[in-house]
Amino acid sequence: MATTGSKSTQSAVDTTDLEKQLADAGLESDPAAVREILAGLAAAPLSLDPTESLGLAVEARTETLDQFLLDCRKTIADRFEAALLETGASADRLAQLRDTLAARNLTGFVVPLTDEHHNEYVALRAQRLAWLTGFTGSAGLAAVLRDNAAMFVDGRYTLQVQDQVDGSLYDIRHMIDEPLEEWLADHLKAGDKLGFDPLLHTPGSVRKLETVCEDAGAELVPCTDNPVDAVWTDQPPPPISPIVPHGDRFAGESSAKKRGDIAASLTDRNIDTVVISAPDSIAWLLNVRGGDVENTPLPLSFALLHANGEVDWFVDTRKLTAPVRQHVGNAVSIHEPDALESELKALGGNERTVQLDETTMGVWFFDTLEQAGARIIKAPDPCALPKARKNDVEQAGTRAAHVRDGAALTNFLAWLSGQTDSTDLDEISAAAKLQQFREADPSFKGPSFTTISGAGANGAIVHYRVDDESNKAIQAPMLYLVDSGGQYPDGTTDVTRTVAFGVPTQAQREHFTRVLKGHIALARAIFPEGTKGSQLDVLARLPLWEAGLDFDHGTGHGVGSYLAVHEGPHRISKAPNNTALQPGMIVSNEPGYYLTGEYGIRIENLVLVCERGTLENGKQLLGFDTLTLAPIDRTLIDADLMTVEEVAWLDDYHQRVRDTLSDLVADDTRTWLENVTRPIKEG
Repeated sequence: MATTGSKSTQSAVDTTDLEKQLADAGLESDPAAVREILAGLAAAPLSLDPTESLGLAVEARTETLDQFLLDCRKTIADRFEAALLETGASADRLAQLRDTLAARNLTGFVVPLTDEHHNEYVALRAQRLAWLTGFTGSAGLAAVLRDNAAMFVDGRYTLQVQDQVDGSLYDIRHMIDEPLEEWLADHLKAGDKLGFDPLLHTPGSVRKLETVCEDAGAELVPCTDNPVDAVWTDQPPPPISPIVPHGDRFAGESSAKKRGDIAASLTDRNIDTVVISAPDSIAWLLNVRGGDVENTPLPLSFALLHANGEVDWFVDTRKLTAPVRQHVGNAVSIHEPDALESELKALGGNERTVQLDETTMGVWFFDTLEQAGARIIKAPDPCALPKARKNDVEQAGTRAAHVRDGAALTNFLAWLSGQTDSTDLDEISAAAKLQQFREADPSFKGPSFTTISGAGANGAIVHYRVDDESNKAIQAPMLYLVDSGGQYPDGTTDVTRTVAFGVPTQAQREHFTRVLKGHIALARAIFPEGTKGSQLDVLARLPLWEAGLDFDHGTGHGVGSYLAVHEGPHRISKAPNNTALQPGMIVSNEPGYYLTGEYGIRIENLVLVCERGTLENGKQLLGFDTLTLAPIDRTLIDADLMTVEEVAWLDDYHQRVRDTLSDLVADDTRTWLENVTRPIKEG
């Protein structure tokens, strides 16, 4: 669990220049220490106010020194970025990895896209898959053997992976239909040794690897020293960003109350300690926020919550300020991350009963504790469910955030409608303009994910990420799909709208309307308590299935409160899920349709699970309140395909959008909004 410094920043910032700038500012700070912090800052995302993090490097600053430090940070960050995705480097990097594996007497190695916290968004340091293969999607893994290699992605990335990964080096496979285990079974031989990083694989994934290795007569070998790190000579250091308190006025409940409730549950079950590895759970538990990874305001850390309500928090102390230390209080003991292993072994040495979540934690935790003598209880992260059930303050906050975000998006959509004849509009400029509208709100902290700005055929790539090479002009006739969201202290947003440039075809209108019908069916759903998202998924797909169509992604994901835009444990998808939908949960409603090479369609609103009365047997009934407020493109709707109930829902929704946002948008937007939200049957 030891963390290491940067391998590449020694020459990225000239020590003499840095020392002179510090001296000119009257500071006696150690230039080497400042340089290491700058490298950590460069390994973290750049915030909207980049100067706010410089206080971690030096306390007393001048405007001249700030600019110098920002320039240093940019120099280092540019080097990290350029080295990560160096063009044409995949073959050489693959060869280097194979040489290292051979030197360690390993036949192969599995490279997942994750970190030791199993985050969705990982820091630059953990982008091993991107560095090795060039793939920049948010889900995937690679397997490298002596003579073969394969890349596995899900349905969202089947097109993107073909553009980014060299098919002559890697077999491209669908991770669900053509899973890793099948490929390994076809290629592993007796006597082979397959390596894996035990921090990056859950016990369940390790069991699958063990089975396929046993069947092949091969051996599965844990590698606590990741061989990719050994060949990634310019790997960034762990990220550093300021940790800030998240006050009760946003959180709605004190950290002490949260810790006490979970501690009482541990006591009731005779559990001494629970290990928490998910940074968003720790951020929720301690009521803190940070900025170590892209788009999600969390600090990377680990925690041990004990049955007495006290916490051992393992975090890079360079991120901490005096207000944060005061905020977490004396019941939270702070340690450097390197101390985690010894603390786990101490729990084992004292024969403690320790709870671990085997679905979200690396097998390293289980092995370390078991070998030290601990008794392991496997159970879900105790923060996940209460974090998902937003309290009254959080619910009010997310409603308010969605109103402000809806006004920004509506201003953008109105502006976009006036660009139909523009020759300068493209995916990058449109995404930048949308962020500009959001940034007009002083509470906006940044996007909740990288905006998906897909014109024409690019919109058919479900998780498309525009770059300079793929950037496409937005011009008639085509469909434009924009999926975006914002982070605000009172809530997190995620919304998709599909817009027609020019006159849409009848096929486009039918496809859009079928997606809309599925969206409305889910939004109108009433269901008894205990219902799981997988039981509702069919509602969003049925109108598409009736036409022989479908989409290859989930229908809905949970959303945090100024936290992760993708949050568990609940979801709406074909895949079974054991967590029932409960009041206070936020989930997306986002059916879609994607015609490869032509266009993509998705309509996404966030909804809040709310009470809707009771059944005759006394069971509680639940339904959804739609949070997102933004008009749906009426030119893409074929009202003749809609039922009376569907038309009524759409008209009611548009009236709510108009009534709520009219006083918050620009004058010219207000006129446009009145027109696009009029009853659909008015033509």
